[in-house]
Order: sequence, then C-alpha cells, then structure tokens
Amino acid sequence: MIPATRLIPTPFLTLLLIAVWLMLQNSLSPGNIIMAVILGIALPRLTYRFWDRQPDVQRPWLLIRYILRLVGDIIVANYEVSKLVLSPRHKPKPYFVVYPLSMTDHFAITVLTSTISLTPGTISAHFRLHEGTVLVHALDLENEEALINEIYERYEKPLKEIFGC
Repeated sequence: MIPATRLIPTPFLTLLLIAVWLMLQNSLSPGNIIMAVILGIALPRLTYRFWDRQPDVQRPWLLIRYILRLVGDIIVANYEVSKLVLSPRHKPKPYFVVYPLSMTDHFAITVLTSTISLTPGTISAHFRLHEGTVLVHALDLENEEALINEIYERYEKPLKEIFGC
C-alpha cells in the first residue's frame, strides 16, 4: 500500500478519486485535472478523522491472488446457481450457517463478509461483533461443516495473511 503523509492521509483513495473524477468528466482538460486533484486531496483530508484505520497490506501478491481467486469463484458460482435455478428436478435447500470468525480486525472482517456476499449462492446476513460470528445464508447446502471449512480456507485464512491479523 502507498504510505500515508500529512498532506495525503489516504493516498490510494486520493488516486481513486482523481481517476473516477476524470472518467466521469470524460476529459483530460487542465481544468478537469486541477479539479480532480483538488477533490482527490480535499475529500480524504476532510473525512479521514471519521474513518477507522485500515490495516496495511502485508503481502500484496497474496492480495492479487485473492482477487483472482474471488473472480474465478464468482464465475463458477454464477454457473452453479443458474444451473440450480433453471433445473426443474433439483429443489434448492436453503440454510443459515453461523460462521465463527477467527480474526478481529474490522476492515478484514468487512472484506470477508463482502466476499461472501459477492459470491452467488451465499450472502452475509448478519455480523455479530459480540459473538465473533457471521450469519451466512446459503442458497443450497448439503454440508454445513464443509461450507465453514471452505470459507475459512479460501477466504478468511488468506485475508489473515494479507492484512497480518
């Protein structure tokens, strides 16, 4: 991750805001570039005190691998869910699973719950901070323990390594 400075407390967000502003304006005129830089610096500076500190990425190559795995899982899950929904013979067995978290960092947990919700067929229904669990709804579930192990091995364990928590 890009290191923070006093002028730019969240460098990645600053770069993202500049890029988004320029894409929305669809112009690289000097005025748009100046406005993008002003907004990219001013907005994070005005709001960073309200944000929780985000953990530093300890292993960026693992993050890239994680994103590629997630994209692959989303594609496969889309196929499986469409096959399940369109199949007249197979009736889905929806089920709620209480997933026990092994990490406590709020940002990493947010990434995990977002990952679960991004993958078709599962959704993070409720995060229980005091219990350290996430309620996960699965569209079709045969084995609760297999789902818990899959979430841990494919998503939570790599996130713990990526963020060092």
